[in-house]
Amino acid sequence: MKKVLWSAVMAVAIVAPAFAHHSPAAFDRTKKVTLVGTVKEFRWQNPHTWIEVEVPDEKDKGKLVVWGVELTSPTYLIRAGWKSNIIKPGDKVTVVVNPVRSGEPSGIFVSMMLADGRELLERPARLGTPESK
Repeated sequence: MKKVLWSAVMAVAIVAPAFAHHSPAAFDRTKKVTLVGTVKEFRWQNPHTWIEVEVPDEKDKGKLVVWGVELTSPTYLIRAGWKSNIIKPGDKVTVVVNPVRSGEPSGIFVSMMLADGRELLERPARLGTPESK
């Protein structure tokens, strides 16, 4: 009986984080925040790519706030035209995110505009749309 109980506890402990990891509940999908700043770090990794962007504080313009931006996996980004070196620390970017509900400087990626005017999305453009050209 103890073995069965221990196995059940271990199974829940292993599976529960996987469900929590993919929950969109932390993000407010009804709001969009535009971040204009400088890339501090770009982590091309599984299961999610991450960007840290330094953005001037709204209240104290001399202070920088580091925003964490979660993206999808590199596999999807490659299909959308990204490369592991498409952005690097020091690049000026404009990033649109759905912010976390807690109010922390963090969000989930919506889109990004690079300094050269290229727009980056997480998904490839649909065939037959202006974005696909």
